[in-house]
This record gives sequence, C-alpha cells and structure tokens, in this order.
Amino acid sequence: MQLDENPWRGKGLPDPALEGIPWPSVDAEAPRALLARCPAAGATPLVRAEGYGPPVWVKDERARMNLGSFKALGAAYVIAHEAAQVGGEDMMRSLEGRTYVTASAGNHGLSVAAGAALFGARAVIYLAEPVPESFADRLRARGAEVVRAGRHYEASMDAASRAAADNGWTLLSDSSWPGYTDLPHRLMEGYLALAHEATEQMPDVPTHILLQAGVGGLAGACAAYFRNVWGDVPTIVVVEPEAAPALHACIKAGKFVSTSGPVSNMGRLDCKEASLIALKGLARDADAFALISDHEASAALAELAEIGLETSESGGAGLAALSHMGLANDARVLCILSEGPAE
Repeated sequence: MQLDENPWRGKGLPDPALEGIPWPSVDAEAPRALLARCPAAGATPLVRAEGYGPPVWVKDERARMNLGSFKALGAAYVIAHEAAQVGGEDMMRSLEGRTYVTASAGNHGLSVAAGAALFGARAVIYLAEPVPESFADRLRARGAEVVRAGRHYEASMDAASRAAADNGWTLLSDSSWPGYTDLPHRLMEGYLALAHEATEQMPDVPTHILLQAGVGGLAGACAAYFRNVWGDVPTIVVVEPEAAPALHACIKAGKFVSTSGPVSNMGRLDCKEASLIALKGLARDADAFALISDHEASAALAELAEIGLETSESGGAGLAALSHMGLANDARVLCILSEGPAE
C-alpha cells in the first residue's frame, strides 16, 4: 500500500478548473426529511469489527434500502426530489414520460433504476464490457434497459452522455465535470444521510476515518460532513485502487488530471477521472490518500467474511487499507462497508 499526505489539506487545490465548482453539501437535513417519507429508508447498523488491534467501527451499508449498497442514497434521492418538485395527486406517476440515463459499474445504476421505477420514469443504464452480467440482470429486474458500451467506465459514460443529448433524456451521473454539477451535487447530498447516522451511532469521535473512492462522491460527501461535525480531530484517509488513482493523481499534480491503467478487481472503484465536486472537497478535507493493490483488496475478504462482514473488493477497500496502516491500539477507527459480496 502507498500512503501519501495531502499537502492541500485545509486549503484546497489552486486549480482554476475548480473555481466554478460547488463545495460538497453538508445539509444532512434535506435528504433525511425526504428519506423519512420512504418506508424502506431505515438507518443501517454500525458494528464493531474485531481483530484489528485498535477498536474499529464499520458502517454496514449492505442492506441499505434493499439495494445492497450506499448508492441507494444517491440517484434514488435525486429522482425522489424531482418527483416531489413535480408534485401532483399521485407522486408514484409524477415522472411518467421522463427517461433517466447513466453509466454505472452496477450499484449507481441500481439506484437510478429503482428511483425511476418508483416514480413512473424510465431508466437506461450503460455498462462497460467488464461489468459482470449478474449486475446487468439485477438492473433489468428493476425495470431498467441495459446497453453495453465501451471497454471502461469513462467510455460507457461518454455513450450515456451522447444518448442523453440525442434523445432529450436526463443524464444522472454520480460524477461531475464543468457544466454538469447540479444533479451530482444533490446526489452527493443524499449520502449525508449515511454520514449523519454514523455521527449519531459512534460512541466516541474517531481518530481515523477511511473512505474508499471511485469518482469520489461518497468520500467527498462524508469527509465534508465529518469535518463539519467533528472538526479537525479525525485523520481522514481516502483509499483508491492503485490501478485507478483518480483523486491521488490530482492531489499529486496540484490540479485535475485524468489517469489510465489496467482494469482493477475493485470494479466499483475503478474510475480513472475524479468528480470535480468530490475533488474540490477532498483536497480540502482529506489528510492523506492511499493506494491499494488488487491483491491487497482480495486478501482482506476472507478475514472480513470470518467476522460476518462478507463484501467485495470494492466494499472492503477501506478495511483492506487499515490492515496495512499499523495504527496504535488507542486509535478509534471508522470505516464504511459500502456493499455486499460480488455476485
């Protein structure tokens, strides 16, 4: 594992490309109020993980809203917000005639599909070739149309963007770029429900927080909220695949850069370009950025399964990094188990 301190902590990147990009929201009340109206939106548990030396608490997102990951709080929240704005006598039909399109490595697509189905809209999900067909089947089971496009996530996102422009569909990405920030900003706001729950459930303020990242939406939202509640006390470490160092490379370069690399077995984290909203927030809020190998991510799975935390390489990436940090026994650690085992 490679661990590097963030020289921009507390300041943010001096990149002109970020000047018009919004900071991550810290308004947890907005998603909490809307999610309170959903019968499936109960809090997920915070569990104690044994065997790490210092006490470790794990926010277990595997059963979030029956969708299997934290992503249930993102796109579905955006779609619910739009349905509430449209209003009408029957909210369940308020978005009929609208099509949401996105690219996904699986879980984000499930959230789009579930949200669209709930409010009468259509969902079209673009998947890159390496995404398992089992995920495609789960999307279809939620009523989504699945389109295969490209050899990696970025290529499938390009295809989804073209389809949105050509057909007048609503592009609902979990990333952000110049000119596209409103919907991803609200999507990240949905993740604050998770962060708020964690702050209420933790018995003490953590000394260390490990947040895995793909484009960085979850990490950026949580880091901003944790800083807002806990201040500078926790050391926040962002964990990425070494094959997809989207955020790490930007921090090292001091500006937004694209990356390239082989396909990682951390499929949901295998993103070569960072979300600009997440990058702007994490450059200010994260203390360090860690890169882990595919082998290190896989090696953690058996130990996690033994303590009842079955997950995927992506879901357990934060805990995989923790195993290599050598923290003292008086540390207090918070990690997120972001999804269940790969299917």
